[in-house]
Amino acid sequence: MLIAFNKPYGVLCQFTDRSLPPRPTLAGFGLPTDVYAAGRLDHDSEGLLLLTDDGGLAHRLTDPRHKQPKTYWVQVEGEPSETQLRALREGVTLNDGPTRPARAARIEAPALWPRDPPVRFRKTVPDAWLALTISEGRNRQVRRMTAAVGLPTLRLVRVAIAEHGLDGLAPGEWREI
Repeated sequence: MLIAFNKPYGVLCQFTDRSLPPRPTLAGFGLPTDVYAAGRLDHDSEGLLLLTDDGGLAHRLTDPRHKQPKTYWVQVEGEPSETQLRALREGVTLNDGPTRPARAARIEAPALWPRDPPVRFRKTVPDAWLALTISEGRNRQVRRMTAAVGLPTLRLVRVAIAEHGLDGLAPGEWREI
């Protein structure tokens, strides 16, 4: 079984949380009980999360050796220059080593659901949207890559993993693929 889930902002990619106060988890969305997340999204990231009951499939989707592309729409602070985009395309060096080259392009602001809480807005600081596709999955990698080129991430939405996409799922909705 493979499930596409649109993870809302602030939800943990696990079914339980032992912290106090407890934070929202996957348990609150009526997902089948025998699945687990194939990969992760930070609690402050949104979008496509795949869940499965098949360990081999989860491994193929998440292991960096399989180089499955993951595409994100990233709202960044600042106006991206061609030099910054080229740096992302060539790969940047992070504290845990260089990243693989990414596909990076400026895009128009996508039609997305409102985020709660909303992204802070500052009149004096421009922002822009990027489509960024990576083939790794390091901890907070996209955020660290954009920060490394001088474009801090304001909002991060994963829209695709390999051939699987959100395809109209609203936050908190899921479907079996």
